[in-house]
Amino acid sequence: MSKNIILTNQEIKHKTKRIAYQIYETFIDEDEVVLAGIATNGYVFAQKIAEELKTISDLKIILCEVHVDKQNPAVAIKTSVPAEEYANKGLIVVDDVLNSGTTLIYAVKHFLDVPLKKFKTAVLVDRNHKKYPVKADFKGISLSTSLLEHVQVEFDHDDNSCAWLS
Repeated sequence: MSKNIILTNQEIKHKTKRIAYQIYETFIDEDEVVLAGIATNGYVFAQKIAEELKTISDLKIILCEVHVDKQNPAVAIKTSVPAEEYANKGLIVVDDVLNSGTTLIYAVKHFLDVPLKKFKTAVLVDRNHKKYPVKADFKGISLSTSLLEHVQVEFDHDDNSCAWLS
């Protein structure tokens, strides 16, 4: 199967920076914000956004890793940060690719049990094949793909990150 590169490392950096600016503009009236990244790639993407936010703002960033069973998303979701730490704060659920929306909607549902000041979603790649009424508030790129195509994001610490379509 061939890789059709849709985002190069440089483009991922650019889109990450743009999303960080959008988040800062949205949460400018807050002192701190929670980036809740869906394990594993969503959390890596949240870390990259947090790095950018630290360079452009004085927001205190709380990183939270969200564990969703992607084969059975109705199973209880686990977070690396207790609910008391993100209650009454601004929160963004972050993932790398929004495919059907299943993972994102179950993650959103989990955080709805806690009062939040603002609640947004961010993805690097938004595919337009959703089973659920979920949208990304901040997105790097939107793609119209066939159901047979697969989008993969690979985050590499040696500046070789990329996203491809197969």
